[in-house]
Amino acid sequence: MVHAMTKNPEQVTSGADIVITDIGVPNIVRGFWLKLWAIVIDTGTNSVKYSDDFQDANSYLQGHRVVGDVCSEEAITKASAIAPVPGCVGPVTIAMLLSNALDSAKRAYNIAQEMVFS
Repeated sequence: MVHAMTKNPEQVTSGADIVITDIGVPNIVRGFWLKLWAIVIDTGTNSVKYSDDFQDANSYLQGHRVVGDVCSEEAITKASAIAPVPGCVGPVTIAMLLSNALDSAKRAYNIAQEMVFS
């Protein structure tokens, strides 16, 4: 686990097989921080002003683009899998929240867990 007071975050991160980030600092985790073939799950969502040399029109949002905590351009050369920002963790989180809410409602109202609708 790495936090704000960790002395050498790149050294700690370089030994991890799975890296999950939620720092809130755009592109702070660099490619050289990662172990070869690591799995990276970037949950950080940061809005930064885009530059003219950035050409991905899907990322533009009124002069800003959304980036994660991991510098994906560098990480892609080392990691075996990277969760993209935006678009990966958000939909999964929403789906799991809805699933858990449905399970809770079933328990609260004593509804059978394995209902089959036809």
